[in-house]
Amino acid sequence: MSVGLLAVVDDILTAALKASAKTAGVVIDDAAVTPQYVQGLSPARELHVVWRIALGSLFNKFIIIIPLALLLSAFAPWVLPWLLILGGTYLCFEGAEKVTEWFGAHHATDETESRDEKKLIFGAIRTDLILSTEIMLIALAGLDPDFGIWMTLGALVVIGLGMTVLVYGAVALLVKIDDVGLALMENAARRVRRIGASIVQAMPTVFRVIGIIGTVAMLWVGGHLVIANLADTFWHGPYDVLHAVTNAIESAGPVFVWVTDTAMSAVFGLILGLVVIAIILAVSRLLKRKRPAGVA
Repeated sequence: MSVGLLAVVDDILTAALKASAKTAGVVIDDAAVTPQYVQGLSPARELHVVWRIALGSLFNKFIIIIPLALLLSAFAPWVLPWLLILGGTYLCFEGAEKVTEWFGAHHATDETESRDEKKLIFGAIRTDLILSTEIMLIALAGLDPDFGIWMTLGALVVIGLGMTVLVYGAVALLVKIDDVGLALMENAARRVRRIGASIVQAMPTVFRVIGIIGTVAMLWVGGHLVIANLADTFWHGPYDVLHAVTNAIESAGPVFVWVTDTAMSAVFGLILGLVVIAIILAVSRLLKRKRPAGVA
C-alpha cells in the first residue's frame, strides 16, 4: 500500500512539475508586480505586508480559483474565457493607470489614503487573484485530461503552494535586501562595507526598474489574456493580427518571436486600459453633473 501511495505522489509531483513549467512567464510577472505594493512602507512593516499578501494568494488559489476552475471546467467550461477577459481587462486598466501616472496624471485623491496598508494589501491580493487565475488555468490545461479529479486536484495544490512560496519568497528577499546592505555597512572589513553601501545605493534604482517591469507585465499579461480569450469567444481579429505578425518573423528565431508577441500584447493592453480609464472618467464626470446641488 505504501508503494502504491508513493507511486501516486510521484505521479502528482511529476505532473505538477511539467504543468508548472508552462506558467513560468506569468510567475515571473507576478514576482515583478508584487514589490510595487510595499514601496514607501516602513521597513518594519514590509515583511508583514508580504506575508499578508502571500496568505491572500493562498486563499485565492485554494478557496476560490482551484475549486471554481474544477467546477467550471467540468460543468460550464464556456464561462472561463469570459472570466479571463474580465480579469485581463482589469490588469490592462491597472497597468495603463500606472503609465498615465508616469506622465503626471494622478488618480489617487489622497496620498495618505494611497499608502494605507490595508488598501495596499487588498489591491495586491486583488491583482494576485487575476495572475494566480491564469497560472492555475494554464497549469490545469497542461495536465492530462484522463488524470482523474483527485490526482488533478493534488497536482494543482502542489503547483499553487510551490508557486506561492517561490513568488513571495523572492518578493520578501527583494524588499529586505537593503537591510542586508545596511548590516554589511556595519562590518569591520572595509570591502564588505563598500559592498553594503553599493547595495543600499542601488536599491532605489532596482525598485524603479521592478516597477516598470511590473507595469509592463500587467499590460502584457492582461493584453494576452484578452486577445487569446476574445479569440475563444467571439472576436478573432486581434489574435489573427498577432498570429500573422509572429508567423511572418518566425525565421528570426523563438526569442524574437516571443519579444514581438509580448510587445504587441502590451501595446494592445495599454490601448485597452486607456479606453477603460476614459470610460471611467467620462462616467464619473456624467454622474457629477447629474448630482443635485448641495450633495457632497
